Amino acid sequence: MRREARLGIDIGRVIIDGAAHPGGGDTAFFGGDEATMLATPEVPGAVEAIARLVPLFDGRVWLISKCGPRVQARTLRWLDGHDFYRRSGVARDQVRFCRARPDKRVHCLDLALTHFVDDHPEVHAAIRGAVTHQYFFGPQRRPVPGYGRPAPTWAEVERLVTRSLH
Repeated sequence: MRREARLGIDIGRVIIDGAAHPGGGDTAFFGGDEATMLATPEVPGAVEAIARLVPLFDGRVWLISKCGPRVQARTLRWLDGHDFYRRSGVARDQVRFCRARPDKRVHCLDLALTHFVDDHPEVHAAIRGAVTHQYFFGPQRRPVPGYGRPAPTWAEVERLVTRSLH
């Protein structure tokens, strides 16, 4: 019996492009005032691709991020400030946080995720065996292990995910 397709997506460096902030990279998101934090750009194509993927998963798409309470609050304000929920179709109550990267595995199992997009190899190692389709987003320092797929851009994520559903 085939499992119902369910998608998990990391936020930092996958949706929020802190490194591209014109006023100082990631530190502008983490340490800047409210206006500076809200000026942090989106990863190119992220929201548009997610908006096309949400219907393919019948709305079963969750954002799962590792951060502390302060960055969690900033992330939620960024999502609101960028009208992310309306533009992407991801439900507001489908955002989860954890304090350590390996803890994303708990969310993957709890939500029975079949697909996951994350930029960090440590997360992928932790969720191995829990999620069938793992997409290593963005540039990777090391070759992507055989259990994952390299996905340097959102166009590639969308292509690979869509292909996996057919």
